[in-house]
Amino acid sequence: MNKLIALSFLLVVLAGCSTPSGGSRAGSDQMESRAQISAKLHTELAASYYERMQLGVALGEIDKALQANRNYAPAYNMRGLIRMDLREYKEAEEDFQQSLRLDKDDSETHNNYGWFLCQHGKETESVPHFMAALKDPLYRTPERAYLNAGLCSKKAGNNKDAEEFLQRALTIQPGLLQALLGMAELSFAKGDYSTAKKHFAKFSEKSDSLTAEQLWLAVRIERKVGDRNSEASYAVQLRKQFPDARETRLLVYGE
Repeated sequence: MNKLIALSFLLVVLAGCSTPSGGSRAGSDQMESRAQISAKLHTELAASYYERMQLGVALGEIDKALQANRNYAPAYNMRGLIRMDLREYKEAEEDFQQSLRLDKDDSETHNNYGWFLCQHGKETESVPHFMAALKDPLYRTPERAYLNAGLCSKKAGNNKDAEEFLQRALTIQPGLLQALLGMAELSFAKGDYSTAKKHFAKFSEKSDSLTAEQLWLAVRIERKVGDRNSEASYAVQLRKQFPDARETRLLVYGE
């Protein structure tokens, strides 16, 4: 809340500043700088509201950002994310593309657009965007791009690349939950059950709760490595927590 108040105060200050008179280059640059700052602050406010799922308010802040500067690329990226959540997929894609037209090297937009493509059946097209995001040595969250590249490669059936990307994500952030789960699934699929057990154990230790699908994976991993006690423990959890799930039927009646 303090952050939002501080940002709002800065916006009021900016709005209250007098514009320079005359047509000097300095005055023009000053106005451009103010427009850039205003667009940035409104986009940051939109991000704060987006994190709290106040999507309508977030869109309003993006409108203000673009009124200040129609060419502020991060605003289009942010609006693309909001529109994804609103299921306005055509408009979201247009926003991501516009952001990249304005700044073709922006890592955040490449990562977000790549994830958008992956979620809409274009897994193969998504991976180059994650790789583009990683070209920037100052990109703050490379593990996210590697994770997304791994998950989307896995979804496309390219398990070799998926494993490599997920391993890189775990090298950067060893406790990354989705990467641990992805590695457990990939290891199980190729018959490396001891490695699958290792990855799943790390995943389950850090997870607040397990889904029916995850518990069913755990049952099958423990069955393959011959740990009957762990298999029984996961099976009890699956039956108790998800009595009507497809995975429970598979457990009871067989695969």
